[in-house]
Amino acid sequence: MDSILWRIQTFSQLSTENLYKIIKARIDVFVVEQDCPYPDCDDTDQVALHLWAEENSEVVCYCRIFPENVKYAESSIGRVLTTEKGRGRNLGRQMMKYAVETIENRFYTSKIRISAQDYLIPFYKEFGFVPTDKKYLEDNLPHTEMYRA
Repeated sequence: MDSILWRIQTFSQLSTENLYKIIKARIDVFVVEQDCPYPDCDDTDQVALHLWAEENSEVVCYCRIFPENVKYAESSIGRVLTTEKGRGRNLGRQMMKYAVETIENRFYTSKIRISAQDYLIPFYKEFGFVPTDKKYLEDNLPHTEMYRA
């Protein structure tokens, strides 16, 4: 087994190959596995930081990190995923730790707002996120907005 390689890049730093691998992982998890057709290309990749881990040149976990006033008034983390090959190895936890640290170190804030699938609320609580009373269906999946101060 190859070692895990962590990467963080802006959109303009992404190679075509890396962008393809990222979009493939997002479609595999969100569209195919969750049977949820939705427009993945939402015109915000261009302003996001892209954080991911690779193993054998394949994306095994990924998220987008946004500064304030893009998705929310606060910084945010989105498109959080771990692929089937990456699951059960705490890569998602490691990635969320890196994502929070990135926001604190690059954007100089600890205020982060996310949209969490309800079954992942306990996971996000591990990183200091607190559920708000904003609950909604997104792509027919129950979500709750969460906040970290």
